[in-house]
Amino acid sequence: MNTLQEKNKAVVTRFNKEFIEQGNIQVFEELVAAGFVNRSAATLNIPAGRDGIKDYIVEVLHKALTDVKVEIFEQIAEGDTVVTRKAISGIQVGEFLNNPPTHQRITMHCIDIVKLKDGQYVEHWRYGQVVC
Repeated sequence: MNTLQEKNKAVVTRFNKEFIEQGNIQVFEELVAAGFVNRSAATLNIPAGRDGIKDYIVEVLHKALTDVKVEIFEQIAEGDTVVTRKAISGIQVGEFLNNPPTHQRITMHCIDIVKLKDGQYVEHWRYGQVVC
């Protein structure tokens, strides 16, 4: 992995697979900068800093869904920015997005835009939809 873009894509992939999919808090602490800002936080009613996204993944997503999977379809990197088209899925065993448990697999299709600095997330934007 030679280029900055390849390294940044690897960081984003690791964040998705090891933190979002597996819930590994140590990876989150390593990959998210102290001054991180989630520009899409308001759509989830969470704080825009580090704790908002960490708590959302750990306390909301992983409590509402089991067997969480992240499938990355493609990534485009330019400079310090990585755009990822992906799907996050899981079996809904708890309330999620104001919906009661269905015990069915739900899938969220997302496009994430991540700005990185020195191998860490510094800004994030998300666009997506849920398919049940």
